[in-house]
Amino acid sequence: MKQITKKKLYLLFLNIFFTCICLISLVPILYVFLLSVSSGGGALITGSSGSLTLENYRKIIVEEPFLRWLFNSIILSVGTMLLAMITSVGASYAFSRFHFRGKNNAMQLLLLLNAFPQILSMFAIFRLFRLMNLLDSHAGLIFVYAGSMCIFGIWNMKGYFDSIPIEIEEAAKIDGSSNLQLIGKIIMPLARPAIIVTSVMVLIFVWNEYLFATTFMLREESYTLAGGLYQLQANDYSRSWPLFSAAAILVSVPILIIFFCIQKHMVSGLTAGGVKG
Repeated sequence: MKQITKKKLYLLFLNIFFTCICLISLVPILYVFLLSVSSGGGALITGSSGSLTLENYRKIIVEEPFLRWLFNSIILSVGTMLLAMITSVGASYAFSRFHFRGKNNAMQLLLLLNAFPQILSMFAIFRLFRLMNLLDSHAGLIFVYAGSMCIFGIWNMKGYFDSIPIEIEEAAKIDGSSNLQLIGKIIMPLARPAIIVTSVMVLIFVWNEYLFATTFMLREESYTLAGGLYQLQANDYSRSWPLFSAAAILVSVPILIIFFCIQKHMVSGLTAGGVKG
């Protein structure tokens, strides 16, 4: 009885501790939100900052090209996610199920290529884009992002495919399933958590990417949300922290909605792939 009571007290203390951590982590977000609805112009909220207002949200949507930046981010994020997932799902399944010469070396080479900082390849990609007339275009950035995130997708989903028992596939083949039926009706539904989580992580990466987006997009109308947020603060004379905070809140909302929609897949999608590495 004492042991059960100690365990309950321990769990209660643990829950209170993590709840306090979560509340503390929400303080900066609450501060940014209060700043975004402030009528003042500074970064500090005081009693003389004025009344609460939604004027900053109206300005960022109506007076700034925020919707254009949003459209550019959606095009790049969705395009990269589709291209990266189409290639990485098939490749990760092949690396998981098929045995061929040089498979381990190929996996290690992909990991090595992904280990180098992106800035090392930026100048070479810039010259290549200029020769191919891909500067200031969505297609060029999608190819660059997809090439980088495809490697991440292969490594992330291969472990999940390894955790699916091979006996399931063998039983399906005995029942007369073709390779396409096996992948489409059995493997893909079983790997849905890993595919969803990997897709969202690719989406978030492109959504927040700044360096390539501002280097290869030459016009303000071509900027993504990350580049647009920097543009809002680039001019010292027109800098407005409440306006910037309102834009930051609006940028975060789509990602929060996506996260809450797929949170039930997060645990299984991130951990099940670690059963067999």
